[in-house]
Amino acid sequence: MIQWNVPRIGALLVLTMLGWGAALAGCSAMPGASSPAPTEASRVTTPPAPSAAALRVSGMREPESVLYDSARDRYLVSNINGNPFAADDNGFIAWLNPAGEVVRARWIDGADPAVVLDAPKGLAIISDTLYVADITVVRRFDLATGAARGAITVPGATFLNDLVAAPDGTLYVSDTGLRATADGFAESGTDAIHRIAPDGTVTPLATGAALGHPNGLALLPDGGLLVNTLNSSRQIYRVGADGQPRDVRGVPGGQLDGLIVLPDGSVLLSSWETNTVYRLRPTGQTETVFSDPGSPAADFGFDTGRDRLLIPLFAANTVLIVSLAQ
Repeated sequence: MIQWNVPRIGALLVLTMLGWGAALAGCSAMPGASSPAPTEASRVTTPPAPSAAALRVSGMREPESVLYDSARDRYLVSNINGNPFAADDNGFIAWLNPAGEVVRARWIDGADPAVVLDAPKGLAIISDTLYVADITVVRRFDLATGAARGAITVPGATFLNDLVAAPDGTLYVSDTGLRATADGFAESGTDAIHRIAPDGTVTPLATGAALGHPNGLALLPDGGLLVNTLNSSRQIYRVGADGQPRDVRGVPGGQLDGLIVLPDGSVLLSSWETNTVYRLRPTGQTETVFSDPGSPAADFGFDTGRDRLLIPLFAANTVLIVSLAQ
C-alpha cells in the first residue's frame, strides 16, 4: 500500500460545477490549515492520451457515476439530469454493455410512476440490490429487474455523494456538506461519512469540517476507508474505526471525485479542478491516466475483468471506456 505523508487539510474551497454557475469559497476544512507544498509524490508523469480504440457512449445527462456489475457484465450509469440538489424526480440509471452500446437508456427512471429518483450520484451493489445515493436518502433497487425496493433516510444529510460496500454488507456513504442557495452552493455544515448496517441502521462514522467536504470513498485492504475531498485542499486521507482522518496525502489536483484502490495498491482519483484522472503508485509516482480539458471526469468505475476505466464525462454527457493499460 502507498506510504502516506501527513500535510494538513487545506483551508480554501472553490467549487465550480459547470452549468450550475456555482462558486463556494473560503470554506475551512481544518482551522489554520494551508495547502500542501509540492512533493515528489505529487510530481506527475504523463502517458500517451487514450487511443482511438477508446469507446465513447453519448446520450447521457450529467452522468455522475459508473459502476461495473460484474455478475451481469454490464455498466450502470447514474444520470443527474439537471440540478444536483433538486427533488425533481427526473434522474435515471442507464445500462450499457461492454461493447459501448446502450442496452436500456433509462433502465431505472424517475419518470416511471413506480420510481422516485431525483439526482442520483454514487452507486454500490450488495447481493441482489443496487444502492443509489440521492441527495438525502440512499435508494434501493432490485438488481435484476430495476424495481424500487424503498429508501434509507440518512438523518441530517444535505448532499449524499459516494457509496462503497464492504464485504460484510455494510454500506458507507459520504455527505459532502453542501446546500443550494439563490446564489449557488454554500456550506451546510453536515460533512460526514455514514455507516449503514445490513439491517438499514444508519450511524455516523465521521463528522465535521476536518473531513474537507468528503466525496469519493474506497475500501482499503485493512478494512479502513480511503476518502478524497471536494474542497481545494488537494488531499486524500484514510478513516479508521474511530472516525478520525489521518495519513493525509497531497495530490496534484483539487475538487476530487472518483476514487478506486487497485489490487497492486495504486490509487486512482479524478479531479474537477484539472479535469484529470490520476494514478498514485505505491512507489510514490503519480501518473496522468486521462485528461479532457472540455469536461471533468466524475465518479468513474473500473471493469475488473478487462482492466478498463469507465469515465463519466460530466459536461460532455458521455461515458468514456478506456483501457487502463494505455
